Amino acid sequence: MNNTSGMEALTDTEKRIATHYFSGFERAHDTYNAISAASDGKIYYALSSDNHEIGGQMYVYDPASDSIRFLGDLTTICGEQDLKAIPQGKSHVRFYERNGKLYFSTHVGFYQLIDGMDRLPETAPEGYQLYPGGHFLSYDLETGTFQDLAKVPGGEGMVSMTMDKDRGHLYGITWPHGNFIHYDLDKNELKSLGPISHDGEAGTPGDDFRSLCRSLFVDARNGDVYFSVAEGDIFTYNPETELLRKLENVDLRLDYFGKYDPTRPGSMSYNWRKIFWHPTENVAYGIHGNSGYLFRFDPKAETIEIVERITSSPSRKSGMFDQFSYGYLGFQLGPDQETIYYLTGGPIYENGKRLKGEVQIAKGAAKGLENLHLVTYHLPTNTYTDHGPIFYGDGERPTYVNSIAVGADGSVYSLARFNHEGKVIQDLIKIPNPFK
Repeated sequence: MNNTSGMEALTDTEKRIATHYFSGFERAHDTYNAISAASDGKIYYALSSDNHEIGGQMYVYDPASDSIRFLGDLTTICGEQDLKAIPQGKSHVRFYERNGKLYFSTHVGFYQLIDGMDRLPETAPEGYQLYPGGHFLSYDLETGTFQDLAKVPGGEGMVSMTMDKDRGHLYGITWPHGNFIHYDLDKNELKSLGPISHDGEAGTPGDDFRSLCRSLFVDARNGDVYFSVAEGDIFTYNPETELLRKLENVDLRLDYFGKYDPTRPGSMSYNWRKIFWHPTENVAYGIHGNSGYLFRFDPKAETIEIVERITSSPSRKSGMFDQFSYGYLGFQLGPDQETIYYLTGGPIYENGKRLKGEVQIAKGAAKGLENLHLVTYHLPTNTYTDHGPIFYGDGERPTYVNSIAVGADGSVYSLARFNHEGKVIQDLIKIPNPFK
């Protein structure tokens, strides 16, 4: 199997060893997306809380000193520490850097089980108010200060976000009803354009339920932002015209992606799972979560081209979908602007038989145990490499991995579950540069 640097990659049976870190947050719960490398060479991340008494926590890791520093509690950053409300439990988005500041948003982490599904609480715990709504925030890399920019209307969290760094616009989709949000930094103006996909994840399964897009991108040439919906349609919005429209000549209803009932929970349906804008090719590269197909989307030509199935090598051989019901968010263009990094699943075999999980579940979760694999795809040479399964030093597996950041030295960072002093938490892990 070839790789992008001429160095030998691991085989399917060899392992890579990841280091896990304890940031100091004993309640750290599963975190999605919320990790990024900044221009100062450090790794910024948020750890989630599923508790109604304490919010998510933000940290920074310094590779030079191999040290972690606490930056703030998300609820306190939002000025809601005395509100006695369901807290800002998580950030569900990457950090976007512009003019020395990181921009991100907050989300609810404490849910209420209603009709067998995790829902936005309708009844607050005794002594608490309902969730007040997510916030757009910034963090100044030089001064270390936070700024509360805007609050999401309707008491909803921000489940996805992107930024037009050239023009100073933030975009996102709220959870659970799926409202499209536009915030203009220069004007300090926030707009909600209403629901984009029926009643989103607040809807009734079989009727108006729709899984919401977790990733948006901006065409840097003209500032248009794009997102998908569960039926596979692609929508675009331009901040100048304030027009939100569906593309008529392209969609994601491709046979290779599988067949889905968009009204049913348990998958991302025809939505792309993660997508990014390529700054030199002027196209977007996305991954369909369940099938693991990498595709190239040209918004100007309104075309989609399948590139390759970049699931792990054992998954490609098995022909089966992986175990995480929504697919994986650990998908990013590397610092060289040529290599895609993807943290994905791989089947586990015992006595020659593939371990099977549950057939169907009603949320984004693992249907069964799997290995974690790091896959890279080098775009100029169309070279796919599975760098092998990843384990901790004690032989345990990183699980519930849905985030990624690539450091300046090629180290790969994510947030994953591991056992800390007898309790399973999710915290920072570091995977050595796969090409060294």
